[in-house]
Amino acid sequence: MKIIFFLITTLTLISSCGPKNEKKKDKFEYKKTKVEPNRQNTENNQGQIKIVLNSFDTMVFDKKVIEVKSGKKILLTLNHKGKIGKEFMGHNFVLLKKGTDVDEFAKRAVKAKKLDYIPEGNETIAYTKMIGGGESTTINFQAPKPGVYIYICSFPGHYSLMKGEFIVKE
Repeated sequence: MKIIFFLITTLTLISSCGPKNEKKKDKFEYKKTKVEPNRQNTENNQGQIKIVLNSFDTMVFDKKVIEVKSGKKILLTLNHKGKIGKEFMGHNFVLLKKGTDVDEFAKRAVKAKKLDYIPEGNETIAYTKMIGGGESTTINFQAPKPGVYIYICSFPGHYSLMKGEFIVKE
């Protein structure tokens, strides 16, 4: 009798542990993001070069190269196309001056949380505020002298993936 009771109890427990008709939780999923090497910028009526740069939760910008002409006024909009807030997946655009040691700048940026991860110093040409998923920000600045400059996201750990070349031509 004890054996039968044990078998019935065991079978009942096993059958109750099976799948139920519960709603499945949404899984967070990363989607591949198309990164374009260079997309044509547009010039508005005021002679400004309009650049739209998108960032994603996958820690990438949609452009690896941005080309402009020297001396032109730049209107740059950074969009965060992801869903994660800026506390955990914040993004910004930081255009560094020539000769700036990117690794050293990024190490100092980690300690500058109160300043949106922009360390004190004179190594930037322009930068946006830090934004989170679904947010956008726009800045105006003048293109520097001809040359190749580096732009990054200075959120801790992002700069190694989120960087590109800002090429200024005559």
